[in-house]
Amino acid sequence: MAKIGVMIDNFFEDVEYTRPVKAFKDAGHQITNLGIKKGRVKGKKGTATVEIDERIRDSDYNSFDAIFIPGGYSPDNLRGHREAVEFIRNFFHTDKPVFAICHGPQLLITAQLIEGRKVTGWRSIVQDIKNAGAEFRDQEVVEDGNLVTSRQPSDIPAFIEVCLKKLE
Repeated sequence: MAKIGVMIDNFFEDVEYTRPVKAFKDAGHQITNLGIKKGRVKGKKGTATVEIDERIRDSDYNSFDAIFIPGGYSPDNLRGHREAVEFIRNFFHTDKPVFAICHGPQLLITAQLIEGRKVTGWRSIVQDIKNAGAEFRDQEVVEDGNLVTSRQPSDIPAFIEVCLKKLE
């Protein structure tokens, strides 16, 4: 089974973490929560907290089979940290799966990874996606090579389905 690194920080969108992670675990995959510092991070709705297993700066991107970036304010927080941007950039170039929902593409934009790609995301970052040189698609899930993106919580079932197929 796959080892999935979840890049996460405070004020993530609770359900965009909890539902996919539950589905990944139920399918037998291992989850490692990656953050800027050890400790707990809280969801923006206050219904979920996540214990950080490893600091991003101490993690080896090669040790993961996939990376998952939940939405909310977490991706914007992460992209302000050089080690998070470098980690996702290095991982992305391994051509292993990267899963991003809602605001998740913000981290990919800062890492300059989506130019020429088909991408979706939350409506407030549509122009950012386009400005980064990607082709925005207003669909519940978009798969482009190793990249899988979704727009919002209502897209989670389709997102999970495509992500699990990528992990087979």
